[in-house]
Amino acid sequence: MSKLWGGRFQKETNELTDEFNASISFDQEMYKEDIQGSIAHATMLGEQGIITPEEAQLICDGLKEILKEIEEGSIELDQSLEDIHMNIESLLTQKIGESGKKLHTGRSRNDQVATDFRLYIHNISNKILKELKQLLVLLLNKAESYLETLMPGYTHLQIAQPVTYAHYILCYYQMFYRDYNRFVQVKKESLRELPLGAGALAGTTYPLDRKLVADLLGFEGVKENSMDAVSDRDYAIDFLEACAVVMMHLSRFCEEIIIFNSSEFNFITLDDAFTTGSSIMPQKKNPDLAELIRGKTGRTYGNLIALLTTMKGLPLAYNKDMQEDKEPVIDSYKTVLNSLKIFQKMFETLKVNANRAREAMEFGFINATDVADYLVKNGLPFRDAHRVTGEIVIYCENKNKKISELNLDELSHFSPKFNEDVFSAINIDKIVETRDLIGGPSSKINKKLIEKYRKMIKSLD
Repeated sequence: MSKLWGGRFQKETNELTDEFNASISFDQEMYKEDIQGSIAHATMLGEQGIITPEEAQLICDGLKEILKEIEEGSIELDQSLEDIHMNIESLLTQKIGESGKKLHTGRSRNDQVATDFRLYIHNISNKILKELKQLLVLLLNKAESYLETLMPGYTHLQIAQPVTYAHYILCYYQMFYRDYNRFVQVKKESLRELPLGAGALAGTTYPLDRKLVADLLGFEGVKENSMDAVSDRDYAIDFLEACAVVMMHLSRFCEEIIIFNSSEFNFITLDDAFTTGSSIMPQKKNPDLAELIRGKTGRTYGNLIALLTTMKGLPLAYNKDMQEDKEPVIDSYKTVLNSLKIFQKMFETLKVNANRAREAMEFGFINATDVADYLVKNGLPFRDAHRVTGEIVIYCENKNKKISELNLDELSHFSPKFNEDVFSAINIDKIVETRDLIGGPSSKINKKLIEKYRKMIKSLD
């Protein structure tokens, strides 16, 4: 029978009930946060005279010893106890005696769990932020190496216009920089308002100093509505949403790595250490890690939807359904952290096959837009220039030629606006370098951006 509510019940709970109700298998991840929150709570109880200062000190010392012993591996948590909170309280009572039973004065597991969970999300967000910052630095280093290396840019997976690898990589820098800011916001929001002191749902008659506890734990303030304090899981949903988006970005990147690594493209080569072979085909070198990251993205989407679905129909205030908030968060956290770590290793060792990418730009009429732009600059309205260029493309397809292989007589057949300088205007290298507006792919623009972004990274939290 549970030691928490045994006085109300006349018979033991069913064994299956105990197993189904238990959360220790996953919420033990929050042992540090539970102890941290309990030390702050006990300190406040002593300061307010709710328990004696000596009892408060005894409790705090006992909790610190338990934390040390758990981290040293000398304590094994009791899986028969319902959750991490009961485990810590039980260990404390065993260690210091009856005073341990006073720790729970003035709080409920509802506000205790909400506090622990906020602290946990704050801490794991910090770990993800560390990996994202490292990834941002890696992307800048890679981009700097390929400032003048050309590659085809695509729309609809059809060759569109030439860009540089630096420009391509900096596109992903933008995505992951936004992800970084999302997790900064999640971290900030998780410690905005302290739930502890809300009790089960209606506060308490004890003279708690909630502001003191908030200060001790690093919260900006306290929850001003006790029902919202115990029923709010928006911060967990925000975390899961941030996880889903960063995995979406990783998945997009991995999708292109998979495509560009294929024999048909051969734009990049993956290091042997981050590929696998086939059990039957000896020639295979598969991008399995990129595929796994792409595949694991789905589970982070599922975790977000799972918690949204859990929360969507809950009446106020606390409901046991909300125990289902921990596993999605823990799973998404570990998925994102591991994916970021392995992606960085894989991307760091990736090699660009510049000659093959350059060769690919000879197909698909990659400079067709610049033919149209040339005509516009020579006085032809854009819609007419667009039509003329389309006719040139058809002509080239029929003649099996590239636009650059046409002579001036052939081009003049389509428009008198063509002059000898057209061949310079549609040169692939010049096309890229003359696109030097902010946001363009020129090496000049992207070199400046890399310098700017390096300064920005140094200022990140």
